Amino acid sequence: MIRVTDVSKRYGEHLAVDRVSFTVSPGEVVGFLGPNGAGKSTILRILATSLAPSSGTAEVAGFDVTRAPLEARARCGYLPEHNPLFESMRVAEWLDFAAAVHGVNGARRRERRDFVVDRCALAEVLGKPIRACSKGFRQRIGLAAAILHDPPVLLLDEPTHGLDPLQVVAFRDLVRELRPGRAILLSSHVVAEVAESSDRILAIQRGRLVLDRSLSELRAAAEGSIEAQVLAAVRAGAPA
Repeated sequence: MIRVTDVSKRYGEHLAVDRVSFTVSPGEVVGFLGPNGAGKSTILRILATSLAPSSGTAEVAGFDVTRAPLEARARCGYLPEHNPLFESMRVAEWLDFAAAVHGVNGARRRERRDFVVDRCALAEVLGKPIRACSKGFRQRIGLAAAILHDPPVLLLDEPTHGLDPLQVVAFRDLVRELRPGRAILLSSHVVAEVAESSDRILAIQRGRLVLDRSLSELRAAAEGSIEAQVLAAVRAGAPA
């Protein structure tokens, strides 16, 4: 599971995240929405152990990201917004490298690599250098590396960015397949995309959580469409 408790993050005088708390349970997909600079990526980077919180606590699969970062990282699959890849490596080499980093070896490595190549539709580019791959393929390569070690927690920052409509549908199907037993947190700027994949929506504005409601609650509410409700919460959290 994912547990964030009163987490704040400062960069000098700038308060990027302000006392945010939420949980994501195993088997739950939670969409994370908010405008640019709202704090989404900062929270995902804290959970991925790339950043330390200034205050508060964050846990991944029961491990505190500050006190036990290696244990937390081993149980987490992370696709950053700006997907870092070794440009000179071939796709197959990159997947083997990602597997080795997570200690996935032997028959288990072959099994997991076959799985991600199939689910992320990478067979045609396995022999290509990453630098020769399109944006859509690069995003799928990053996603494959994130799920290669079969982690119980997935952190996906703008995972459908650069994907064409058919690839987006395939991504939704993959999320449904991966959901059982996993806590999945995915961020996006697109409300409709999050609504298609998520059980619950979080919205953040200026570092503060302004919405935490299930999709069923949002659909049943009388205040308007899901998008209208998210936008209303974000606008209410904006400065006057």
